[in-house]
Amino acid sequence: MVRIVLAFLIGLIVFVDVAPAFAQSDETIVVAQEQRRRTLFDLLFGDEPAAAPAPVEQPQQRAPRATQQQAAPSLPPPKPQVEKAENATRLAVFGDSLANDLSKALDRLYAEDPNLAVLNQAVSNSGFVRDDYFDWDAAIDEQIAADSFDLAVVMIGINDRQELTVNGEAVRSLTDPWNAAYQARITSFLNKLRAARKPVIWVGLPPMSKTDYSAAIGQISNIQRLASFSGGAEFLDIYERFLGEDGKYSSYGPDVNGQNARMRKDDGIHFATAGADKLAFYISQSIRTFYRGGGVSVAVADPLLGTDAAAMLRPPYQGLGQTRLLEVAGAVIPISRVPARAGDLLTATSVPLSTAPFTLEQLVTAPIGRVDAFGVGIDPTAVPVENESGR
Repeated sequence: MVRIVLAFLIGLIVFVDVAPAFAQSDETIVVAQEQRRRTLFDLLFGDEPAAAPAPVEQPQQRAPRATQQQAAPSLPPPKPQVEKAENATRLAVFGDSLANDLSKALDRLYAEDPNLAVLNQAVSNSGFVRDDYFDWDAAIDEQIAADSFDLAVVMIGINDRQELTVNGEAVRSLTDPWNAAYQARITSFLNKLRAARKPVIWVGLPPMSKTDYSAAIGQISNIQRLASFSGGAEFLDIYERFLGEDGKYSSYGPDVNGQNARMRKDDGIHFATAGADKLAFYISQSIRTFYRGGGVSVAVADPLLGTDAAAMLRPPYQGLGQTRLLEVAGAVIPISRVPARAGDLLTATSVPLSTAPFTLEQLVTAPIGRVDAFGVGIDPTAVPVENESGR
């Protein structure tokens, strides 16, 4: 009897233990298997006090890794403000909105030079065609009368592709009458600066993104080149310096450090900061002709000073389309200019053309050291040898 009771109890225990496994789903089976198995001792004498469940170790929440943002490139510290000297050279920039870009770049370039101050005299939308909008001829008269500058840089022309009024009649742009009238206006402007002994650097125009507009601007720049030569200004041709490797317009190009940078703005006309800085660098090379850290002078050192040739009458300078006397020795001529070949022998203007400046005997007996001695000249200090007759 006892055996029967024990067998019944054992079977009951087994049934109670495995029954939940058949009654639950797969997920519940997993939970049931995780329960502690009850023994006969637990059934007869009661369950053990439930132990405190082991603390479940929560997966450690890792702090989100700080996103390492790439540090923005630090801008160069602003250049220290240098106080300009009281007698600093005043560089005035005249022109349109291109001149405005250039003026800012020159101001950056010479920011640390106390002896040169850049004056922005640019007027947007101005030019030499619409003098009813802004009259540059009258404006330069006022600036000269006020003696407001020492050296002039001019860059203008992007607004000049339009009709020009001549004697009350409208003349179509870029025609022969238009070209003549336009050049005359620039020449008048430059003559006033020349009469006031103000050195002038005229900056040519760069290529433009639109082909037809670029061709028109190129023609205007060529007229300015001719006017600059006749008006005594130094012409700086920048056209090819802002072309791409394929010889066409490009918004990008090497900057002053040789790195590829954006040269032009989205409008295909104006300069970006790097392009304006590059242009200012080119102009600084021409400025050295007149400015050397102190004042401005139109006089250039005479390379013939101290030689016999310095005392000779010097021939006039053969300019483009005209002849004028040399004002200074060693005049600066742009290397891009095509030299003009003289048709006649140039002679000194102070000597009448009816008389030869040198006789044949003077040419044959040229003193040693003169340019026409050709190594067979005579020594003017030598004592002449008397002939047999004593004469």
